[in-house]
Amino acid sequence: MEKNEILDNMVMELKRGTQIMIVLDALRKTQYGYSLLQVLNEKQTHIEAGTLYPLLRRLDKQGLLDSQWDTTESRPRKYYQLSAFGIEILEALKNAWVEMINEVNQIIMEEKI
Repeated sequence: MEKNEILDNMVMELKRGTQIMIVLDALRKTQYGYSLLQVLNEKQTHIEAGTLYPLLRRLDKQGLLDSQWDTTESRPRKYYQLSAFGIEILEALKNAWVEMINEVNQIIMEEKI
């Protein structure tokens, strides 16, 4: 394996670990799949549709999202929004994220000294 391929794989793993938190945060406002992709892209967070849709189904099944179908338009859309349980989980994830950042930064900074 080449250096760039190894690095790309590692960066992809780092991103996967943060996607759930990013998606949950974006769903504080009601969105359907495609609109959520657009919002994430505007925020420079690129998630493939093939990754997002299964993630939405999993988060919904876990009770982190509330969802409902809108069939008033010619094309039915499933809308998602963070549930009360999802808000609790998101806050806990954000706290864990801050702790991890602090731990990693402490290690990285120690190595520079």
